[in-house]
Amino acid sequence: MTGIDSHDAELKKELNATLQARRELGDEYESALVDSFLEKVDQRIDGAVERRVRRQMAEQQMVVARGTRGPKPTDTWGERFGFGIVSMVLAIPLSAIGGGIAHLPGLLVAWAGIVGVNAVQAARTNPGLFGGRRAKSSQSSDDAWED
Repeated sequence: MTGIDSHDAELKKELNATLQARRELGDEYESALVDSFLEKVDQRIDGAVERRVRRQMAEQQMVVARGTRGPKPTDTWGERFGFGIVSMVLAIPLSAIGGGIAHLPGLLVAWAGIVGVNAVQAARTNPGLFGGRRAKSSQSSDDAWED
């Protein structure tokens, strides 16, 4: 059931009144009567859509105000654990190749890439992970200047 279904009785009364008026007034007023009825239906639909949008925006503002984020189906412990395992498994051949070809600099580059990929993954699953402390410290220093 949609939000408009609750108004079915009223719409049915409006339609019956429009049909009755058409019978009484004749065919020459049919277009005006149909337009009037459709305008009322449009107003009801617009009102229902507006209420739904307001409710969704209020829910969104509540989520933002609380500082919580909605559950993400891909942000699971299994995904993070699996990514870490795959990363470590791939680290072995990457270390061997980097160290075998370019010795210590190659090994450092390989591990920098591994750490970089894991840092990007961590930032993707935890958006405030790397920027949270800076934002708090800059606010407190700004507050200190205002006093």
